[in-house]
Amino acid sequence: MAKKKPLNPENFEQECTTVWSFARRGNWATHNSKYRGNWSPDVVRNLILRYSNEGDYLLDPMIGGGTTAVECKLLNRNLLALDINPNAIELTCKALEFESEYAPKIKIKLNDARNLSMLKDESIDFILNHPPYADIINYSEKQIPEDLSNIHDLEKFCDEMEKVAQEFYRVLKEGKFCTILIGDTRRKKMYQPLAFMVMQRFLHVGFVLKEDIIKHQHNCKATGFWVKKSKEANFLLIMHEHLFVFQKL
Repeated sequence: MAKKKPLNPENFEQECTTVWSFARRGNWATHNSKYRGNWSPDVVRNLILRYSNEGDYLLDPMIGGGTTAVECKLLNRNLLALDINPNAIELTCKALEFESEYAPKIKIKLNDARNLSMLKDESIDFILNHPPYADIINYSEKQIPEDLSNIHDLEKFCDEMEKVAQEFYRVLKEGKFCTILIGDTRRKKMYQPLAFMVMQRFLHVGFVLKEDIIKHQHNCKATGFWVKKSKEANFLLIMHEHLFVFQKL
C-alpha cells in the first residue's frame, strides 16, 4: 500500500536569497510531476507566502496541472485559475479533490490569458504566471492554434506575451506584485535569452522589476544522449530559469 502523502510540506523554509533550488517536486497534498513543465510547488508556496495575504484574490492565467490552485486551497487564498487548454482545466479540477482546513473561492475557467475581460481594472492582489517557453513544449499539439506553445518565432511569442502583460497590468492593484517563471532556449546552437526578451515586454507596459531570482532546474535529463551531444557540438545544457517579480507602482 502506498504511503499517504502529508497535506502540507515537511521541513519547509521560506527562501530569502535570489537563488532557489528545489530537488523535490511536491511530495504533499495532490501535487505530482506528471504534467510536463509544471512548476515546483515550493516555488508557488514561497511566492504566495511572500507576496500575498490570506483572503487575497490571486490570478494564475495559465494554470497547467493545477499547482497554484492546490497551494491556494492549502494557504487560504482565493484564486481565478485560467487556461486555454481544456486538459489543464480538467487536471486542475482533479487536483483540488482533497480536504483542507480552508475553503477559499477557487474559480476555474477556460480562457485565453490575452483577454481578461471578466476582470475589472485593479481587482487582483497577486498574479502568478508560468507560461510556455515558446514551442519548447507543445501543450496542445496544434489542436488549439492560439495556444502560445504553438509559436516558434521568438519575437512573435514576445509580441503575444506583451498582450498578456498588458492585461496583467490592467487587472493588478497598485503596489501589488506579478511573478513570472520563464526559461531561455537555443536556436541553431546559439543561446536565445527568451526570459530577458519577455522581461523587457513587461517593463514596456509599465511594470518595474522587483527581483530576478535564478531557479535551478533539477529535472532536466542532463545525462546520456544530451551530455554526449553537449560535448560533441560544444554547447552547454541550460539548467536554470528566471523567476521575475514585477511590481505595479
